[in-house]
Amino acid sequence: MSGSRAHTPTGDGSQTQTWNRPGRPASTMGSWLPEGPLGEALSAGLARVETALQTAVASDHEFVAEAAAHLVTAGGKRFRPVLALLAAQLGDPGADEVVSAAVVCELTHLATLYHDDVMDEAAVRRGAPSANSRWNNSIAILTGDLLFARASDLLADLGPEAVRIQARTFERLVTGQIRETVGPAAGEDPVAHHLSVLADKTGSLVATSARFGARFAGVSPAVVDDLTAYAEEVGVAFQLSDDLIDIVGERGTSGKLPGTDLREGIATLPVLFVLAGDDPAEARLRELVARPLTDDAEHAEALALLRSSASLARATEVLHSYADRARARLGRVPEGEVREALDALCEYVVTRSA
Repeated sequence: MSGSRAHTPTGDGSQTQTWNRPGRPASTMGSWLPEGPLGEALSAGLARVETALQTAVASDHEFVAEAAAHLVTAGGKRFRPVLALLAAQLGDPGADEVVSAAVVCELTHLATLYHDDVMDEAAVRRGAPSANSRWNNSIAILTGDLLFARASDLLADLGPEAVRIQARTFERLVTGQIRETVGPAAGEDPVAHHLSVLADKTGSLVATSARFGARFAGVSPAVVDDLTAYAEEVGVAFQLSDDLIDIVGERGTSGKLPGTDLREGIATLPVLFVLAGDDPAEARLRELVARPLTDDAEHAEALALLRSSASLARATEVLHSYADRARARLGRVPEGEVREALDALCEYVVTRSA
């Protein structure tokens, strides 16, 4: 619920090697990550997060430990911990609570991926068999529940306000998933509904990650508020860019080919613009994307038409608008390397190709 579907790009081993070089954090997030002392500080923080994640998914029962560690060991962007650690650089980044909060957010994200894969009947996650395909749906659901429990255990040490923030974040995650499953209400704008769902499903946990990192580092409440608002906009932008990459990418880095959304009949923003429009130039495309495209020839036709469509260009403009809105939220964030990195992330989300 809190991030990309199984078929959206999540980074592969080659990317990890590219960015896991001295001075740069061990993440598959790309070139926006700073080098030098700030990069070294983030690398050290991420190392602490990884150690804590491994501890959090450990179990005396061999099978439980294997299932719980399945997605942790598969790697990924660590988007939420990176944002938590970066926000913490504006205060006391060495506070133990910062790492614990980052782990809580990542565990929550990973737990939702186990559940997402069951709902989507996904076979692949991060280039490896999904938990539900490796074992079965029951194991995947229960393992996600286990990770939620471990996250809650860590939260208890962070205080009642942190528990309340996380509970409200989780409510938004679940509400967003329900609303996506049910679809827009009669008379509701499908595009507005879609963007609101993304804010709940993805933006909310990304926002809480930045909020926790800054809050537990002792950053001023005003700056915490700005970082929280910034991160929600960036979270939506990141999901939008994932969905656009599924259309324009040359190959899937998660083990699936581009155009999987089209094949499965999942209406992302460009398709919603096609379906809502009446452009004669998109008449054939509108006919094709109104249903799942299981026929290879029709799928290829639709993907080609969508890549050159005005609706794709329009969706790209929306992506840019979210990045711009995120930048505008940084008004009270002090000038310096952290703000520059946050600004660079806005540029990265609109230019990334994986």
